[in-house]
Amino acid sequence: MTTAYPVPPAPMAVERLADWIRRDGSRAITVLFDPAIAGQPVATTVTERVGRAGVTPRVLTATSDSDLGTVESLAESLGENELVIAVGGGTVVDQAKLAVLFRRSPEAHDRVRAPQRSGMVALPPHLGTSVRVVAVPTTLGTGTELSTVACVTHAGGKRLVTGPCLRPAASVLTTEATGTLPVRLVSEGVLEALFRTVSPYVGDHADLPEPDALTEDLAVRLVRVGDRVRRLRSAGEPVDGATRLRIAELSGQSQIGDTNLGRDPYAVKGWLLGNELSSELGLSKVHAIAALWPVLWERIAQGDTRLGSARRLARIWDRILATDPYLPTDPAAGIAALTDAWLVDRDIVTTPERLDAATSRVMRSWGAGLPMLGGLRTHEVRDLFARAVREDRGVPDETSAPVA
Repeated sequence: MTTAYPVPPAPMAVERLADWIRRDGSRAITVLFDPAIAGQPVATTVTERVGRAGVTPRVLTATSDSDLGTVESLAESLGENELVIAVGGGTVVDQAKLAVLFRRSPEAHDRVRAPQRSGMVALPPHLGTSVRVVAVPTTLGTGTELSTVACVTHAGGKRLVTGPCLRPAASVLTTEATGTLPVRLVSEGVLEALFRTVSPYVGDHADLPEPDALTEDLAVRLVRVGDRVRRLRSAGEPVDGATRLRIAELSGQSQIGDTNLGRDPYAVKGWLLGNELSSELGLSKVHAIAALWPVLWERIAQGDTRLGSARRLARIWDRILATDPYLPTDPAAGIAALTDAWLVDRDIVTTPERLDAATSRVMRSWGAGLPMLGGLRTHEVRDLFARAVREDRGVPDETSAPVA
């Protein structure tokens, strides 16, 4: 069963950052920027707010690599109690969370670095309930600013590190941070947040009245804001700041934990499959999830209880249909139609060899005796991938180009 961690403080407006730093008493501060936001208003604003607190920060630009070596190098450069303000997407925030934790806790570092086959590293509660990071997310959908997880690449695969000690001490939401975000990434952000919200609900067979009600309500609100983005895109209009802020707030709510109290910790098979598929093919995580999602729901509706509950899938889809009655009543067809309506790409063309490699990654890190896949076998994972993509035996491996 999932653990009830302390509820994190609500995200603050950037105008409150200087006051927060003064109360915290931080004298050593590093501001870690995503290279993509260099020169953008949010970079200037955050640096100025730190200065108003009477602190001259060290400013670093993060690398695009999320491997363990990069995190270790950052950790070695930090003071023992240094505060890091991470301004960027999920990769940058995850780097900051892990680096600060490693600097403070050699035990945490040893656990993440230890040789193991499993892709999951669970950190013990005695390591604390937060990490000295202020997260300023510049993307939408991950909710990493409120999450207790971080991803890092090590030993040729991704590791999902989880524990209450990885939740940032504070977070900042500002419309400046997402002002230049391409509109397609806004739509993808809503879809990612919706996937993270409904997947534990569908993947678990237990009825939990209060978390279920919260999940259903959050899913409906995400569909509504996703439809608003769709209408704005159709009209050729930009996504306004208030809508982007709303998306960020809803995405964060899916990470706080109230919707998942008491859930099976391994209820979200699709996240594991999607992450490994995206890594192998050089695609964005949302692109892979969008392709897999209808296939997973089709299997659940057909009665594959390892992937989830057909009864609970029907129930939450009925709630979504009440918001958008023009979607197909079949959940698998419906989520495909919603994804297409939101203009999120779910078309993948690749070779059988690449799918074999993705399947091997999944089984090595999450299956073959490990509990995360619920007993899914190699050929079943390979079949899920095959149904989610278009196999082209004449396409060379390098044709699956990365998606930003």
